[in-house]
Amino acid sequence: MTVPIAVVGPTATGKSDLGLDLAARLDGEIVNIDAMQLYRGMDIGTAKLPVAQRRGIPHHQLDVLAVTETASVATYQRSAAADVEDIMARGRTPIIVGGSMMYVQALLDEWEFPATDPAVRARWEQVLAEQGVAAVHAALRAADPVAAATILPTDGRRMVRALEVVELTGQPFAASAPTIGAPRWNTVILGVDRDTAELDARIERRTALMFQTGLVDEVRGLIDQGLRAGVTARRAIGYAQVLAYLDNEYDLNHAEERTFIGTRRYVRRQRSWFRRDPRVRWVDGADPNLLDSALRAVESSGAIESTGASEGHGATERPGAIDSAGSIDSTERTPQ
Repeated sequence: MTVPIAVVGPTATGKSDLGLDLAARLDGEIVNIDAMQLYRGMDIGTAKLPVAQRRGIPHHQLDVLAVTETASVATYQRSAAADVEDIMARGRTPIIVGGSMMYVQALLDEWEFPATDPAVRARWEQVLAEQGVAAVHAALRAADPVAAATILPTDGRRMVRALEVVELTGQPFAASAPTIGAPRWNTVILGVDRDTAELDARIERRTALMFQTGLVDEVRGLIDQGLRAGVTARRAIGYAQVLAYLDNEYDLNHAEERTFIGTRRYVRRQRSWFRRDPRVRWVDGADPNLLDSALRAVESSGAIESTGASEGHGATERPGAIDSAGSIDSTERTPQ
């Protein structure tokens, strides 16, 4: 029976290309698991693969939201699960690709989300709007110190959700997290990473290319489609910085620098998150035989029969000189 393969890990490590290679080799279809690539028109700043570069391989969960809509982990979970099961029912291999941490956990661990209460949510959102993130963070620190320490203190939306859950359940926010066990559908989870210095250089080059190839014009066009009214989309790394530039908060060079710094910081959080998961089989994105290494990792799980991949670098070895740093939060909006 065909089982899905998830290709996860930090931004800019090469997940998209590996996903395409695996899909081509294993008769697969791609299921996106990058929260910001759900949005139509957010292409340059999310490093979304253009249609012409998708090799004719079907892609799911791309361009399904308007920038005015709020991305929801629970909604994604239902929609993506339906896509995965449909792909398997047709005898093909789902290749789940992306690095949005909470989305990965929701899909693969069948996370059952706590109930929501519009009145409670609205009350905390009002505090956020009127008093700012510092007030919300202080309230969360008093109600749930562990959640306050692990959620990015600028992530007001996530802190509001944590306060809502704590108030409704009477339990710490972490109590609602799923227990790590066998992943849904027995999915094989591949993690792609690179040496930290090399990855930082890749992020810097990618950021510069985004600004050179039209990110500012893309944001201007999305403003006309309601980007400023969106709760989630306007906060994406790169988009938030360009909006600040267009509002004359700082110049374009500073917007690019802040985008690079924000992406690099997010990468540290992704790495910390995924490295905590013992189910992930790590491959080095710089490996010249990356596809063969990934296929051997999949074969060793028993998910597929031998593909005859040539010998090369060890498939499950941890990439050299990679550190693990940064806190965990749920800010899901950066290119893969």
